[in-house]
Amino acid sequence: MDDRYMRSGIFLAPFHNPNENPTQSIERDLELLEHLDRLGYNEAWIGEHHSGGFEVIACPEMVIAAAAGRTRHIRLGTGVVSLPYHNPFMLADRMVQLDHMTRGRAMFGVGPGALVHDALKIGIRPAEQRRMMDEALAVIIPLLRGETVSRKTDWFNLVEARLQLPCYTRPTMELAVAAARSPVGGLTAGRHGIGMLSIGGTSPEALERHKTNWGLYEEQAREHGHTPDRKNWRLVGMFHIAETREQARKNVEFGLEAFAQYFRDVATFPIVPHDVTDAYNFMVETGTACIGTPDDAIAYVNRLIEGSGGFGVIAELAHNWADWEQTKRHYELMARFVHPQFQNSRGQLRHSYDFAAQHHDDFLGQASAAIQAEIDKRAGRRTTEAERSAAE
Repeated sequence: MDDRYMRSGIFLAPFHNPNENPTQSIERDLELLEHLDRLGYNEAWIGEHHSGGFEVIACPEMVIAAAAGRTRHIRLGTGVVSLPYHNPFMLADRMVQLDHMTRGRAMFGVGPGALVHDALKIGIRPAEQRRMMDEALAVIIPLLRGETVSRKTDWFNLVEARLQLPCYTRPTMELAVAAARSPVGGLTAGRHGIGMLSIGGTSPEALERHKTNWGLYEEQAREHGHTPDRKNWRLVGMFHIAETREQARKNVEFGLEAFAQYFRDVATFPIVPHDVTDAYNFMVETGTACIGTPDDAIAYVNRLIEGSGGFGVIAELAHNWADWEQTKRHYELMARFVHPQFQNSRGQLRHSYDFAAQHHDDFLGQASAAIQAEIDKRAGRRTTEAERSAAE
């Protein structure tokens, strides 16, 4: 993976403190996608949630459609759509439409659903969600390939179902499966030969789980005739950087504690344990997050590469730990100073600069000699003209 181009992205759940105006929060999410597009981020994944009061996007497809008209380059994926909550035929049809509307910039990320209350509100038992995800994906992929599918389960019935539109992206739009603590995501992604989105933190312990899931992915992929490729592996990490570590720490005072409390109170696993009173120190000391400078972020990504064996996309969790202006500044610093380290975009510039510097004396001498030759040549012409005039 040393010479591979590592793509940059974000994972936009999103996380917004419920003490803020939700309309403005959603607008800022769209503005963030515009900002990232201008900065050259490669992709963004937008989540689906229906409870908890913190993750306020219910339909990532709507956000993708809106963002597509406000951006030019960035790829936009569902990150993720919860398959048990949707009829798989209707969902596949919507995603193909997005593939056309974005001219191939849409990506299809799927998962079983993370918030228990989301499932319970529509009568789905959490124990059934992963089974339902597998059943849905088993028909969605052939539908995207243009096949006719008949399949009946206890929650959907497809009768000679065939999409009326082919994918804009051939053979199909890109797909990925979320994988966190459970091995199901890695096994499912490998079985179908599609990408894997590793979420759930990047502490040493979490990274070990992600590495194990990737191993399961590789086994399943080969067993089912697919060639595993680490460029299809996205790893979601947590970062906030500023010009100094002190400034970064000050910035996250805005929202880090509220984020930590949400995971203690509502989410299915606490990122910061209940008995921890200082989220900043816990995050930094345990390696759960990088809160520091661009150099700290480079070192952090290098640790993730070494611990995982390599992956294709570093996707930052969009967490709103800092206020809006500091958040935008964070992404600017990542794009200017961190991403180039892993995208080989500065090597030739450095080589050109170093070569010129090493030969500066020689080049300066040649340039000076060339200039002096022209000066002497001009002086010679003037002397000749003066002598001619005197002779006349």
